[in-house]
Amino acid sequence: MYSGFRGSGHKNCPLPNLCLGLIIFVALFSGCSKHRVDETTPGLDIKHQISPDPPRVGADTLTLNLSDATGVPINKARIALEADMLHPGMAPRLFDVKELGNGQYQSQLQFEMAGDWVVLLHVTLPDGNTQDRQFDVKGVQAK
Repeated sequence: MYSGFRGSGHKNCPLPNLCLGLIIFVALFSGCSKHRVDETTPGLDIKHQISPDPPRVGADTLTLNLSDATGVPINKARIALEADMLHPGMAPRLFDVKELGNGQYQSQLQFEMAGDWVVLLHVTLPDGNTQDRQFDVKGVQAK
């Protein structure tokens, strides 16, 4: 019996193969996403403040407060800090972070251009565990 639908029963129809390929792709890769640590990860709370507020081109001070899930300050952590503009064309800038005590850390950022920036923190806790955090710095103003 002829159904009139060109794809039904036709051996060279790509539709069944395409659907099967899509099903296999979704099944294999749906659980393979890269885990991104964000500010909701339990065990580490990071609060940040930039001075001046709003931030300006030039030297700005970033103060970080690290604490555990119960609010106890975390001392002796190592923090590597990167700052980068949100638009392409600039290389990320690296900055030193100094521990001040009582879970407080500080860095002198140098925003080179007005605009939107992103700050990435690579935190190594005293027990050796590492976590990455990032936050946006929107609207850095010209001098």
